[in-house]
Amino acid sequence: MAFARVGRTAQAAAMSWRHVKAGALAILSSAGHALQKAVVPNSCAFCGTRLRLGAAPVCAACDSDLPWIDRACSRCALPLPTRSHRELDCADCQRAPPPFVAAVAPLSYGFPVDAAIRALKFHRRLYYARALGHVLLQSMPRLAPDIDALLPVPLHWRRQALRGFNQALELCRPIRRQAGIATLHQVVRCRATPYQSGLAAQHRRRNLEAAFRVRGSIRARHVLIVDDVITTGATCRELATILLDAGVESVSVLAVARALRD
Repeated sequence: MAFARVGRTAQAAAMSWRHVKAGALAILSSAGHALQKAVVPNSCAFCGTRLRLGAAPVCAACDSDLPWIDRACSRCALPLPTRSHRELDCADCQRAPPPFVAAVAPLSYGFPVDAAIRALKFHRRLYYARALGHVLLQSMPRLAPDIDALLPVPLHWRRQALRGFNQALELCRPIRRQAGIATLHQVVRCRATPYQSGLAAQHRRRNLEAAFRVRGSIRARHVLIVDDVITTGATCRELATILLDAGVESVSVLAVARALRD
């Protein structure tokens, strides 16, 4: 019995320490975001053109030059070689529908979007988060109107501590601010997995097995998973599955860019 009490005490202390770390990271991220916004003038994130106060963070010229996807699969956002205006599912989604009801990724993962996402994630260029988050906000009308919670794809706490922020959470800020949709914090990445980039599709799926966990209850009915890039969709599939198992009725996905499958 004494050993059991010690074990429970140690587990509670570890959970409390994780909460302290998560809270400290959130405060540092918010402070860094506010400082960067205060000292950097309002300019286009891609070309640096000065913009009027309150203008969108991407100038009209750069916006038109971004690699927008014309037609895509409505279930996984894979670009489709068709000019049809009807909603179509790709062959893979027809054979094996994903656990989420819809996915939107407005941009192709090519220049300058790929460079911007890498600069955001690995070089702390947070001004790209505001620009790419604006792109996501523009794409919200393409999704169902009953979405009542956002789930930025969680990072393991060690990777978030090393990076200093979660880029998916930063991308959610414009949506949360403008649409007033709450962010879920009950889903955590409980296993430190290797980076997904460079892995084949089957290895991506294996890499994510038991990587996420729901802590507590989720009251949202339709959750929107938010990420930077969809490649094979393995991360979104894993998250959608555990959300549905936790009682969520529907899951959709919103990402900045869609890469071609490996």
